[in-house]
Amino acid sequence: MIDFIKVIKEIQKILFVYNAKSGFVNGLFDAGHKLLSPQTYQCSLCSLTHGAFKERTKWKQFRENTQIQLAFLHIDEFQEQYEFRENDFSYPVVLVESKGKLVVILDDDRLRSLNNVEDLIKAVEKYT
Repeated sequence: MIDFIKVIKEIQKILFVYNAKSGFVNGLFDAGHKLLSPQTYQCSLCSLTHGAFKERTKWKQFRENTQIQLAFLHIDEFQEQYEFRENDFSYPVVLVESKGKLVVILDDDRLRSLNNVEDLIKAVEKYT
């Protein structure tokens, strides 16, 4: 069993894994989906951090000014870098990495419960 408190105290990085695949074509598809049918868009994390075409200003400011290392990955990038299968996690997900271990701090249900980027920032700041 992972000692959650110890892991949180020794955070090396916070990983944000979007429920999307990487690549230009996938990015265009996602932007179109957010514009045409935002209520059915499958990535609550992306909806919080990005508008249809660009990163939200408050999120960008937080990201650029935080003292902890942040990493942003699409599902395929995460699986390749961390050797997980797609069904090992429910995406999107926010995890902390500490001494080679990953711990979920915000799962998809929790991300969906957040109302805006400010709520996301508050939730993440608890771990920075």
